[in-house]
Amino acid sequence: MESIGPTQLSEWFERYAAVLVLFARYWLDADLAEDVVQDIFIRLSAQQTAPGHIRAWLFRAVRNAALSQLRSQGRRARHEERRALRQPDWFEIRPDDLIDARTAQVAMASLPPEESEVVVLRIWAGMTFGEIADIVGQSVSTVFKRYQAALAGIRRRLELTCRTKND
Repeated sequence: MESIGPTQLSEWFERYAAVLVLFARYWLDADLAEDVVQDIFIRLSAQQTAPGHIRAWLFRAVRNAALSQLRSQGRRARHEERRALRQPDWFEIRPDDLIDARTAQVAMASLPPEESEVVVLRIWAGMTFGEIADIVGQSVSTVFKRYQAALAGIRRRLELTCRTKND
């Protein structure tokens, strides 16, 4: 185990903070998500030695802190209502994209929470199914099945929006 110095902490913050905030926004509004990520880095800085697998530790810590925040403030029901109306911007809109970013975002929003969480961790965080399984507390096969189901759901949703009057 390596010790945690300011340089190491800064490097980890630069590498992971943005995607951790995006991940925390899955449960919390933007300001609260940033606060949770900042608190996790403060906790990390207080440790004598670095966790064995820093990326997995950070994502698990952010997930747990975000869920605790939801429970402690009783926001889960209101969050689900807001989630249906307002999604974080998962996709950047660029003119050369092959799919419409808004349509892709709506497709993500239509997924069950446990499926969209796996997609965020796999695609945006670049995690393996094993790492995701550790974070969400499920088996690798369950995580893989959720990922497959999510991709199938997104594909179905995108196909529906691409149909023409002749289809």
